[in-house]
Amino acid sequence: MTHGMSPSEGGATAPRIGMLGGTFDPVHLGHLRSAVELHEHLALDRLHMIPAPQPPLRGCPQVAAHERLALLEAGIGDTPGLVADGRELKRAGPSYSADTLAELRDEYGADARLVMVLGEDAFSRLADWHAPERLFELAHIVVIARPGYCAGHSAPLQELIGEREVADASALMQRPHGRLLRVTLSSRMAISATDIRRRLQQGESVRYLLPAAVEQVAVARQLYQTHGHPPEQCQADE
Repeated sequence: MTHGMSPSEGGATAPRIGMLGGTFDPVHLGHLRSAVELHEHLALDRLHMIPAPQPPLRGCPQVAAHERLALLEAGIGDTPGLVADGRELKRAGPSYSADTLAELRDEYGADARLVMVLGEDAFSRLADWHAPERLFELAHIVVIARPGYCAGHSAPLQELIGEREVADASALMQRPHGRLLRVTLSSRMAISATDIRRRLQQGESVRYLLPAAVEQVAVARQLYQTHGHPPEQCQADE
């Protein structure tokens, strides 16, 4: 592994596994470029990209979960280290990240360096999540910083963070779980899934916003052209 850690320091032989969830409605180049940079920056062995069937704190996605998974599979293609993971689509009811992390922890073992990746907006609401303390018992949390974003921390969130934050990936990977790291990605793209849905619905170009393979599947299956405008509560972007 990288970062100059000895096995005794950081379990250098332990697998490094990431989890990046989202509605991916649809997956676009911003999502995928962020995933590639996270994979490199954290020296991950594998990054599981996991579509949520019905995120508990968000509005309903516009197309069915299995269709969004198909788009994600098309977008990832043969990109090394990225995995389209449909495990949450098999669950009934709301999809909780803690349950997914518990499954990944069981699969990869107690020594694995397990990381859950969040954007700034999702992180700002972390204290409202289902069993937020359990997240840190299972994994590290990595927050993708958004330039110019400053929401501040609520008292419950500040209490949850405590002394967990570390300065770099090397410090993060010294333990299997329990720490917090903020990262700034060099190619942060301001691509809007809401705008992509609108463009597809109205027959406008989405070239260079989506991978060509994703556009081909979306157009061939008419995933966004035939649904009309989503309900107001479904228009939250990623």
